[in-house]
Formats: sequence, structure tokens, C-alpha cells
Amino acid sequence: MKLLRRISQLLFLLFFILLFLQTRYPLETGIPVDLFFHTSPLISLTTMIASRSVLVTALPGLIFLLLAIPLGRFFCGWICPLGTTIDINDRLLGQKKRRRKERDSVVFRSVKFFILVVIVVAALLSLQLTWFFDPIVILTRVVTLVIYPAFVFLVNSVFDFAFTTGAMEEQVYSAYNFLQKTVMPVGRPEFLSSIPVVLFFAAILLPGLISKRFWCRNLCPLGALLGLFSRYRLIKRYVSSSCTKCGKCQSGCKMNAIEDDYTINNTVECIECADCVSVCKPHAVSYKFGKNRGSNDIDFSRRRLLQAGFTGLASVALLKTASGEDTKSAAVIRPPGAVDEKNFLDRCVRCQECVRVCSTTGGCLQPAVFEAGWEGIWSPISVPAMGYCEFNCILCSKVCPTGAIVELALEEKQKFKMGTAHFDKTRCIPWYSQEDCLVCEEHCPVPDKAIKFDLHDARGLDGTMRTVKFPWVNEELCIGCGICENKCPLVGKKGIFVTSSNNTRITAK
Repeated sequence: MKLLRRISQLLFLLFFILLFLQTRYPLETGIPVDLFFHTSPLISLTTMIASRSVLVTALPGLIFLLLAIPLGRFFCGWICPLGTTIDINDRLLGQKKRRRKERDSVVFRSVKFFILVVIVVAALLSLQLTWFFDPIVILTRVVTLVIYPAFVFLVNSVFDFAFTTGAMEEQVYSAYNFLQKTVMPVGRPEFLSSIPVVLFFAAILLPGLISKRFWCRNLCPLGALLGLFSRYRLIKRYVSSSCTKCGKCQSGCKMNAIEDDYTINNTVECIECADCVSVCKPHAVSYKFGKNRGSNDIDFSRRRLLQAGFTGLASVALLKTASGEDTKSAAVIRPPGAVDEKNFLDRCVRCQECVRVCSTTGGCLQPAVFEAGWEGIWSPISVPAMGYCEFNCILCSKVCPTGAIVELALEEKQKFKMGTAHFDKTRCIPWYSQEDCLVCEEHCPVPDKAIKFDLHDARGLDGTMRTVKFPWVNEELCIGCGICENKCPLVGKKGIFVTSSNNTRITAK
């Protein structure tokens, strides 16, 4: 079982990476690239609760939750890509002087149930907090915003050096073209929130110095949710009379699931890793179908339950009533197809799938910092200064796993009004310098051109009279794609900018 588990972990991690690399223009894969998000019971459950709707895409997650009844927390030990990443990290950190601390760390096991209650209570009051704790979201976010951009930077640096040397030029170009067609983006991805994301990820990995799978055993609310259902699992850990009580199974258990008499197994904590089977020299440990004899207790008192519920209520009250939240949310530019702002924040799990796929086309989507308020942290917003919404692209709506962005036909998307462009007459070249500049109009993708010109005689900065084309925006034609702002030749503050058009958002079903 241990060998099979490691093979399963490796295959699912490679599958996760494959789907990530396939999340790119033109999205030709037949497998949904957001498949892993649909398998997370935590995303499925809290998104439906927060949005007050039944989502067909949430069905796989609910199935995995029900499978925990006969099979236990197999998702954590056999499938979860973050769990596999943590296992690899723990092995790299080493295991010296860790065992005593692992046994002492059992007092933290109730924290994950506390977090789970907070998330569920918040969802009941229409506040989505799953994005901060779900393991699939966490790993996708860190790969999108940190690991992949760093990988692209390093690969480009290596090839830049190889090109300058001139050695094996044909082979180098062949390798570069192959990578461009398979894993490399057209342009180098740059994101606004990389440093906070990598610090948060480090906070998950570094406690591996204290105990193995510290995040999984103590903090992961998905593990807590699966653990509640695995109390009634149909596969039991069986210990025969040949057990010598050597304690190797207990000291080697990465989840502290084996109690002090070595025969009783805490079904809530066990992730079916089968390490106890592999270390048992008398071969006294095995897994069999039958009624579980292990402990079904949850390290969570009624007092802790009330404390968690109060914390959830306080979180909702704090984030929902923070000063200026509504104004900030209304001011941001959401992706084309985004549902109305309230439902968008209820559904969006900040997985960065839309940000990732957008980086392979126009690159306008960025994870928000505080532009959308505290409740909108890491939600996708359009930042025209860094990229634009490609006129012929609808990929962000295809990869959204929770329906925060409704899938649009290309014809609908090309008419969808994300925002409206406006000229800054104190910066725009024709308005300020009385010199012709046609860049914004040339790049405008709308067939009838949303940017128009009026011809007027004007005196230039050098004192001469000339006929100048003064640009203006036809707001009925402008869709707010941001390409005009992005391509404006001015350095620093642009001569044209885009503002939000919230009244065009789609009503969530």
C-alpha cells in the first residue's frame, strides 16, 4: 500500500502540473483544466452555501466527501497535491529531533476544526473564506503567482546566455521553440501579489521542522471536513496478536493517528498512508474491511465550537462593515462575464485560474491587493497598465470553477462592457501638447472604433498653428478592454484610463 500510495501521489501531482501547464491559450485540452477544484469538498460545500445556489460543478466534490465514509481520508493521503508537496518538503527538511515535538503537537489538532467552523459560519452569512485555506487553491495560487513566473525567468535567463555564446545555435533554438510551444508563455508573467503569497506558502512548509504534515494534521479545514465523515469508514486498521508494541508504527505515523496502546487508530486523523504497515517488522498491522474499532473522538469541545462560531460571526461583521468596502468593490474592473459584485465575492475562491490563463493572452487580470477592499483580497481585477483584455479571448470564463465568471460566447464577450475609457486632458498628447497621436485609436479592437477624433486648429507648444486630431471616447461603443491605456506611449501616468462599469455585470443564477 505504501508503494501504491507514493505512485498515486506522484501521478496526481504530475497530473496537477499538467493541467496547470495546459491552462494557456488556446486551451485545446479535452480535460477541464479546473478539474482539481471540482474535487475539493470544501470548495463545493462553502461555495454553494455562500452563493445560496446548487452548482452542478460541485457534484464531484460532494462525491469525494461521501467516499470518505467507506474509505476514510484517502484524498489527503493519496490525491491531494499540496499534501504530496508537504511530504516532499518534510523529507527535505529531515527528521532529526522531531519525534518528541510531534507527540507534543497533538494539542494543536483541534485548530483545523476551529477553522472549519469559522469558514462554514462565514459562508452561512455570505462571506467566502475558503480561498485562504483550501489546499487546492493554495497550491494553484503559489504555482501561478510565484513558482511558474520564477521558472519562466530562470529558463529565459539560461537561453539568453546560451544565445550570446553562439554555441550549438541550432539545437538551442530548437529547444527554445519546443518550450515556447509547450510550457512557456508568450510574454513574461508579472503579478502584483507574489511576495505575500510566497510568505504564506513558507508559513505552511516551515512548520515541517516541528512535525511532519503540520498543516494537514493541525490547520487544514478540508482535512477536518473529511475527518468528520471518515469517523464511520468501512476500512479498519487491524493489529494482530503478533504485535510486540515496539512503537515504530506510532513514532512513524505522520498524522499522530495511532494511540498509545498501538492497536487503536484515530479514524478522524488517519489519512490511509499505510506507513504503519511498512514499518511493522512482525507484519502485525494490516487494513481490512469491517467495522472500525478505532477512536472516533474529535478533539473539539462545545466551548471551542461556540468560540469558533463567534469568531465566524465577528469575521463577517468586521469584513462586511469595513469603511469604504462597497466603494472600493464598485470601483474595480472585473473580468468579462463576472456576476454581480456580491455574488462574485461569494463564489470566487481566488484560485487564480483566470489570472493564469489571462497571462497567456492579454495579461490584464491581476490578483487584487486592497483595491477591492478587505473582502476582495486576491480576487481578480483588470489592471490595464499591466495588460489588456484580448478582444478574441473568452478563456477566463472557461476556467472559472465556481461560476463567478459566467462563460460567454465570443460574440457576447466582444460586446460585454467591462468599463469605460476616459482621457486625461492634462496628460494626453493631443490635448496637452497639441500634437497628433493615434495610438489608442489604432489599437481599439471595436469594429466601429470607440475612440473618435475632432479636427480643430490649435497652437502648439512651439507657438505654431496646426490642425490637430483631438480624441474622445464614444462611451456606448467602448467595452473597457484597456488596450488603449496599456498601449498609450506616455511613460508613467497614462493619457487615457479605464473605470469600472458595474451596471453591466451579469446576475448570478
